[in-house]
Amino acid sequence: MLIAIVLLFSLNAVCYAGDQGDAFVSVSIGDARTLIPILASDSSSAEICGLIFNGLLKYDKDIKLTGDLAESWDVLDAGLTIVFHLRRGVKWHDGREFTSRDVEFTYNKLVDPKVKTPYSGDFEKVAELEAVDDHTVRVRYKEPFSPGLSSWGMWIMPEHLLKNEDLDISDFSRRPVGTGPYKFKRWLTQDRIELEANSEYFEGRPFIDRYVYRVIPDTATIFLELQMENIDSAGLTPLQYRRQTDSGFFRSRFSKYNLPSFGFTYLGYNLNNDLFKDVRVRQALDYAVDKNEIIKIVLLGLGRPATGPFAPESWAYNKEVLARHFDPAMSKKLLAEAGWHDSDNDGWLDKGGRVFEFTIITNQGNEQRIRVAEIIQRRLEPLGVKVKLKVIEWSVLLAEYIDKRDFDAVLLGWSLGREPDIFDIWHSSKTREGEFNFIGYKNAEVDRLLNEARREFDIDKRKGYYHKAHKMIYDDQPYMFLYVPDSLQALHKRFRGVEAAPLGIGWNFIKWWVPLSEQKYRMKQ
Repeated sequence: MLIAIVLLFSLNAVCYAGDQGDAFVSVSIGDARTLIPILASDSSSAEICGLIFNGLLKYDKDIKLTGDLAESWDVLDAGLTIVFHLRRGVKWHDGREFTSRDVEFTYNKLVDPKVKTPYSGDFEKVAELEAVDDHTVRVRYKEPFSPGLSSWGMWIMPEHLLKNEDLDISDFSRRPVGTGPYKFKRWLTQDRIELEANSEYFEGRPFIDRYVYRVIPDTATIFLELQMENIDSAGLTPLQYRRQTDSGFFRSRFSKYNLPSFGFTYLGYNLNNDLFKDVRVRQALDYAVDKNEIIKIVLLGLGRPATGPFAPESWAYNKEVLARHFDPAMSKKLLAEAGWHDSDNDGWLDKGGRVFEFTIITNQGNEQRIRVAEIIQRRLEPLGVKVKLKVIEWSVLLAEYIDKRDFDAVLLGWSLGREPDIFDIWHSSKTREGEFNFIGYKNAEVDRLLNEARREFDIDKRKGYYHKAHKMIYDDQPYMFLYVPDSLQALHKRFRGVEAAPLGIGWNFIKWWVPLSEQKYRMKQ
């Protein structure tokens, strides 16, 4: 019996301990801009900051909030107060202890009007933040604010290193010190950023010794580097996923992942344009475009029809809202009811002397969106709706057309956060220049539902508010909701411990490991 127990223990040790060592080589088309976490608004900077820093809370693999630097928290006074109980014994990478003063310092920087952070809006409802003792933080809100909890996923900065620094010019932006699983090692501009494992990380030392973030500004070169095994992971286009990776060589070396994405692509109407003010017109356009055709032709089947403002994996998503079927006859009926007829038999609908004609604008460099716009154009033409297309450079599109509301319809996409608060996109108060409700959507009942959802902490009650808002927005059709694209990724097979989850595949990166016999890189002694 004793021998059997020892053998069993040994087998478990081999299966679950993993081997330390090796490096993970990631890639991006763009370099990071800054590694000061509250200034990091681009994806490259955010990816690196996420390995170096921690927030008070984070999302677990099932997209539920869990503790990070906070061990626990209490929501009191009907949501007006949150008390965070911080982990003890957490250290910054330079050896100093993390305390509540670091949280207080980070908050003060977030609400400092002199600091150009894009994240201050999440903290405007805070009336007061108090560091009660070294390991307790009390936050009082002006009114109940349920997205407040997720906002504390904001990465915390070290007071002792930054209290006398100007964040706009601080050297910390290129030599950060955090509490996270990886320590900053070096940054070669427009080439790579290298990190090394934090042996004292509070959740345990990462198995992978090094994280190398390469910068390759061309997607074709990235795919070539992936095939040469010079990088370990990269996103794939539908064509690469379906056909260009269908080889014995690729299959033997890489795993491919097809995961849900937290976003959707849409055609947004300028609701201040008289063409789109009648809901029957917007619904008619929706019936006229076959979303499954778009998904088949453009995405090669790698996506799903979108039905509203939430990602299907969000708890706020209302599964009872179903996408309209392709029905040109219904389109004609609704357009006729709205007063649109071909009165002069020229093939185009008209009303009051005005032809039904509009322009779709989209951004340069996104071939998928351009092809989608062409399909929409082709589907609307038989109905007598004349559509022109205009492709515009990204920064010009935003500055000259979106911000100034100078468009008829725009084909774009939203990437959504895990917190389902959609106030900034859909509330009628967010229609000013530079704000996200640039189509001018206004629905008093949707406003009420979004306000109530922000004040409510009970997730079932919030879900009820969002489910109603989801249905109302889809019925209103301020957007033609098109599709939710799949997130496509390739990862080298030598990495073990990888587990796909609703949050993605990287949620447990510090637990990934490579058997010694398959390790590719060695640390210099």
